[in-house]
Amino acid sequence: MLSVLNRARKSLGQIVIAGAAMVLAACVPASGPTGGGAPASGKIQVALLVPAGSGQASDEFLARQLQNAARMAASDLGGAAHVDLRVYNTAGNPAQAAAMATQAVAEGAQIILGPLTAQEANAAGVAVAASGVNVLAFSNNPDIAGNNVFILGSTFDNTANRLASYAVRSGKSKIMVVHGTDIAGQLGKSAIERGTRSAGGSIVAEGQYGLSRSEIMAAAPGIAAAAKTTGANALFLTASSDVDLPLISQLLVDNGLSPSTIQYLGLTRWDSLVEVMQLPGTQGALIALPDPALSAQYQARYQATYSETPHILSGLAYDGIAAIGALMKTAKGGPISKQALTQGAGFVGVNGIFRLRSDGTNDRGLAIAQIQGGRAVVVDPAPRSFGGPGF
Repeated sequence: MLSVLNRARKSLGQIVIAGAAMVLAACVPASGPTGGGAPASGKIQVALLVPAGSGQASDEFLARQLQNAARMAASDLGGAAHVDLRVYNTAGNPAQAAAMATQAVAEGAQIILGPLTAQEANAAGVAVAASGVNVLAFSNNPDIAGNNVFILGSTFDNTANRLASYAVRSGKSKIMVVHGTDIAGQLGKSAIERGTRSAGGSIVAEGQYGLSRSEIMAAAPGIAAAAKTTGANALFLTASSDVDLPLISQLLVDNGLSPSTIQYLGLTRWDSLVEVMQLPGTQGALIALPDPALSAQYQARYQATYSETPHILSGLAYDGIAAIGALMKTAKGGPISKQALTQGAGFVGVNGIFRLRSDGTNDRGLAIAQIQGGRAVVVDPAPRSFGGPGF
C-alpha cells in the first residue's frame, strides 16, 4: 500500500512505493553526471529532455527548474549511486527533441523524462519507438499519449472525473456544462461529459460563449435561462482564472444563478489568483487540487534548496524520477518496460499519488476544495492510495 510517513525537517517525507521495498531518503541534491556510454551496473540511466537553448527566458527558467527537481529526486534515491541523470537540451523544438531522444538512446538511456510540450513529446516518442525506450513527457495532452509515450501532467479527464464523482455523491447530479468555444473549452466540455457519465450523473444542458467580453455578455442570459428551465443543480465551468472566469461568473450571478442556490464546479485551478477567489461568483465553488500537504512540503523544500519558488511543472520532474527509482530493479540493464510503468498501485509524488495507464494517460489523487472568501478549503481530502477515499 502507498503511504507517506513523517520525516525530518527539509525533506519531502519518506515515500513508500507500492510493491517495492524502496524508501526515498533525503540528502543534498546531486549535480547530475555527464558523459556517454552504457550505465554502470546497478544504475538506471535517465535522459532528461528540457527546453533550454531556445533563447526564450521562460524556456531557460523551466529547464533549470525541471533539472533542479529531477536532481533533488535523484539525490533522494541515493544520487549518482543509483541514477545516471543526463540532460539534453531540445530548444523547445520537436525536431531537436527527436534528435536528442535518438542520441540519448544511442548513449544508453533506459528511459526518457520529458520533453516539455506535446509536439516535442510526440516527436521524441516516434524517434525512439523501435528501441523499446519509453518517454515520460511533462505534457498533459492526451492526444499524444499512447504507444511508448506517457504523459505526467494532470489531465482534464482526471479533474472532471474527481469533481463529477464528488458532486454526484453530494446530490448534485443534474449538471450543466458551461464552456468557451476555444480549443481548451471544447476539450474541457468533452472531459466533463465523460466524467459526469462515469459518475452516474446526467448532462441536462450546455451553454457556450466566445472569449471576448461582448460575446460573454451576450451569452450569459441564455446560459442562466437554460440552467433554470432544465433544473440543473450544478454548473461545471471550463473557465480559467486569468481569462474568462471573472466575467462569466459575475454575469451568471447577475442573471440569477447565485452560488448559494446552484453548485459551481471549476475544471481549472480557480485558486491560482487570490483576487478571483474573492469574487461573488466563485464563493462556494468546488475545485480539484493536488494533495495540499505534500505540495506544501515540496514547495518549502525546493525553496530552501534552490532559493526560488518552484514552478508548478517542476514537480513533474520529481514525480518521474520517483517512479523510475521505484522500478529500476525491473530494468536489469535494459529499458523500463511499459508493464512495469503501468503497475496498478501507482507511485507517490510531490503532489500525491499517481499512476500511469496503459493508454499513456494517468490518474492522480486529487483533493476537493471549496472556495471560501479568498481561500481554497479542503472538504474532501486527496486519497493516499488508489481505491481508497475519493475514488
